[in-house]
Amino acid sequence: MSAVDKVFAGSIPELYERYLVPLIFHSYALDLAGRLGKTNARVLLEIAAGTGVVTRAVTSLLPEIERIVATDLNEPMLAHAKSRLSDRRVEWKQADALALPFSDGSFDAVLCQFGVMFFPDKVRAYKEANRVLKSGGCFLFSVWDRIAENEFADIVTEALAAMFSDDPPQFLPRTPHGHHDIERIRAELAEAGFSDVSVDAVDSRSKAGSARDPAIAYCQGTPLRNEIEARNASGLQEATEHATKAIAKQFGDGPVDGRIRAFVITARKMP
Repeated sequence: MSAVDKVFAGSIPELYERYLVPLIFHSYALDLAGRLGKTNARVLLEIAAGTGVVTRAVTSLLPEIERIVATDLNEPMLAHAKSRLSDRRVEWKQADALALPFSDGSFDAVLCQFGVMFFPDKVRAYKEANRVLKSGGCFLFSVWDRIAENEFADIVTEALAAMFSDDPPQFLPRTPHGHHDIERIRAELAEAGFSDVSVDAVDSRSKAGSARDPAIAYCQGTPLRNEIEARNASGLQEATEHATKAIAKQFGDGPVDGRIRAFVITARKMP
């Protein structure tokens, strides 16, 4: 993973929340909250909370939750999340998933929606999640399937590859869509001390009012922006237009509707 893959700064948090959250994250946040509601968890740790889409889903759907510590490595993302949700049960805290600042056995459940792909040492992060869980606690997280199963991300990547043919931006296939080998994930979780691992493939639809919305979402609301600007400091708008045209070519000029697929993984800490 490139160092720029973790940089969510400037206007990225706002654009991420405005465009990307409704496009690909909201439906999965509701799904994750629903799965959590089937457990007896009351005290939660959320890792890589981003702009807080899962935090908001959990607080709105699960009144029985007593406390959530929502963490992220990136302070600008946390600041945006905090500005959108005021709930006495939620504590916002900057934290590194590889070195969680919490005591052993502090939480009933650990949640992480589409964050583990960004961890440079996934086994270490899984061990930290295991450490802070109570005995029998639940680790619930999601990862994207390969990019070919996620149409808008795939089209944007191909469009930018044509635009920057000498050095194609690879953020999307490299990081968000780069950790979908389920057997590898199972092995990493076992190494970290987890048992009773289940994996569900969850299909959904990515919908927007126009082709421009997903183009902005990916080109300007993710660290893909950093790769674009590194290749052409003034080329962000051109890249966005190039991606818009590619999406419109396949889905038309009106509302667009593309396929997305993720894996949701549930693992238990051994008693």
